[in-house]
Amino acid sequence: MSDSRALLYCAGGGIGDSLVASIVARALRQRFAVVDALALEGHRATLERVPDLDAVLVDAGSERALAARLAARGYGACVVTWATPRTARVPQLAGIPVRVGQARRIYSFRFTDRVAVRSETGDVTSHWSEILLDYARSIGCDTEDRRYRFVPTAADEREAGELGVAAEGFIILNPCNAVASRRETWPLDGWAALARALRQRTGARILVSGSASDAPMAEGIVALAHDPEVISIAGKTGVGAFGALARRAGAFVGITTGSMHVAAAVGAPTLGIFPFQSDYPERWAPLGLRTEIVRASYPCHAGDTKERCRDYACIANLDVPRILAAYEALKA
Repeated sequence: MSDSRALLYCAGGGIGDSLVASIVARALRQRFAVVDALALEGHRATLERVPDLDAVLVDAGSERALAARLAARGYGACVVTWATPRTARVPQLAGIPVRVGQARRIYSFRFTDRVAVRSETGDVTSHWSEILLDYARSIGCDTEDRRYRFVPTAADEREAGELGVAAEGFIILNPCNAVASRRETWPLDGWAALARALRQRTGARILVSGSASDAPMAEGIVALAHDPEVISIAGKTGVGAFGALARRAGAFVGITTGSMHVAAAVGAPTLGIFPFQSDYPERWAPLGLRTEIVRASYPCHAGDTKERCRDYACIANLDVPRILAAYEALKA
C-alpha cells in the first residue's frame, strides 16, 4: 500500500458525524503522510477547521467526474465512514487500491476491506468514534487520542467579536436539534425555564444559539425568559464564529446536536442533554476535556422517536434540577 496519501470519505449525516469521523483521520496519520477528507458541501467549513486534515474536498458532481479528480490525487487508501451506493462506487472508479467500508450491504463488494458495524449487532454503548475507528484498525491504523479538534480562524474570532458579547462569563444554551425547526410542536417553555434557572444559579448572560431556521424558536425562548440578559444569537454566526464564541464561553449547555460537538471540540465545558428515550448518550456523548451528559428521564410514549413524536413532552418538561446538578459537576 502507498503510505503517502489517504482519503477519509465522510459524506453524510450532520456536522457532528463529520467531527466524530475526523478522529479516523488522526488514526490514518499513523501510516499516511497526507490525509484529506471528502465531505458534503455543508460540512466543508467544519472540516476545514480540523487540524488532522490536510484538505477538504466536496462530494459533488457526477460519480465519474469526481472519481477522475480523486484519481489525479493518487490516494493509496480510502476509508468510507458513511456508506451508500455512491460512496462505494466512487473510490472504486477512482482506482484507489485499498477501500475500507461497511460490510453486509449489497454494494459492499466494492470495498476491499469490509468491516461489520458493531451497532448492527446490538451494541448501543460503544461511542461512535470507536465504531468508526474499526475501519482504520482494519488497515493497521489507530489512535489513543479520542478527542476531535476544531480550530477557529482569526476571521472567525473577529466575527465572534462583532456580536458585541463580553469576552467571557456567558453560557451558550442550544435548545434545538435538526428536527426542531421542521416540527410545529417543539415546546419552548422548558428551555425558557432552564435559561431562567441558569441565570439565577450563575448570574451569567445566556446566549440562546441555533441555526437561522431556529431563530424564531430562540426568540420565543428569549421572550418567555423575561430577562434582558437572555439573548438570541441564532442564525447570527457561521460554524467558525460559533466555535470561536464557544471557546470563550463559561459553558455550553444544550441538546445533542452538531453545536454540542463543536463546543466540545474547541474545549468549552460541555453539557449535552439527551431528552429522548430513543437517544444513545454513550454513543453520541461530547468528546472533550470537561463534559457531562443528562440522560432522558421523562417517560416517552411507546414507539416515539425525536423524528416522530406527538407532543415532545420531554422537552416541555425538561428536568431542570438534574441539568443544574450536571452543570455543577461540569464546573467543579
